[in-house]
Amino acid sequence: MKTDHELAIAATGLRKSYGDKTVLDGIDIQVPAGTIFSLLGPNGAGKTTAVNILSTLISADGGQARIAGHDLTAEAQAVRAAIGVTGQFSAVDGLITGEENMLLMADLHHLSKHEGRQVTAELLERFDLVEAAKKPASTYSGGMKRRLDIAMTLVGSPRIIFLDEPTTGLDPRSRHTMWQIIRELVSGGTTVFLTTQYLEEADQLADRIAVLNGGRLVAEGSAEELKRLVPGGHVRLRFSDPVAYEQAATALRETTRDDAALALQIPSDGTQRELRAILDWLDSAGIEADELSVHTPDLDDVFFALTGSPVPAQSTGSSDSADSADSADKETVR
Repeated sequence: MKTDHELAIAATGLRKSYGDKTVLDGIDIQVPAGTIFSLLGPNGAGKTTAVNILSTLISADGGQARIAGHDLTAEAQAVRAAIGVTGQFSAVDGLITGEENMLLMADLHHLSKHEGRQVTAELLERFDLVEAAKKPASTYSGGMKRRLDIAMTLVGSPRIIFLDEPTTGLDPRSRHTMWQIIRELVSGGTTVFLTTQYLEEADQLADRIAVLNGGRLVAEGSAEELKRLVPGGHVRLRFSDPVAYEQAATALRETTRDDAALALQIPSDGTQRELRAILDWLDSAGIEADELSVHTPDLDDVFFALTGSPVPAQSTGSSDSADSADSADKETVR
């Protein structure tokens, strides 16, 4: 158990309801400093509501939280000074240039003109936006707007960044660029709280993942730990010799036969010890399999098993699409 001093975010019993709809039903969240924590869940699960509470945008109905060592309620101003927030609905003003957006953010953080221009220049270069800096932000692609949005968030040098579905609607290339940016932020000591519907995104980035469904956290752990929660891992042996297939099927216990393909499916967690035991048995019995493949549950399986929801489509449409927003949450922040 981490102490509060080692935790960037420590929340217990967070609750939020709108009328008779409970959006968050007493969730606990602990995020060690300098890590990526991913809150994963289907539409309407409450992900955006959790971000809005932890970033002081709305108040919880119950529970407590400390952000960067500060009490969320009693020290809200100190919390705001320590965090940055960006998400699928960009704060970028399309009527002014990228550089002007950055300088405006510098003014909001009370930086001097010299400091503001220096920080702006550094961040525009860091996020590969120098060539576009003098152009209206309305002309930027979705990926460029997301990079500018994060650059604006970094003007205040936040210790913790909340990224609420930051890659929704981006094409695969832009999504991978954003992943690299997020990794670089954390390597520099920043803590990232990431909400996403994209299983691959959580798998690629997060040190720990919490699955939110129906307002409750239904599982938490590393990607590998979560995958082990779901049964279905197996080793598949395929034979070209029907005799060898029958010998193996008769001798090996707990196998599922596929007579048409001459293949056997053996329950397994995919560990090296289990694979070696199967191979040693085949050798000792003088049986040769033509193919051996290992199948382990992935986060898609975990997501479906825990939420009962199909895996969300990996949309590459407009970044303004509302399809990927928490449907219950959007009404609270308009």
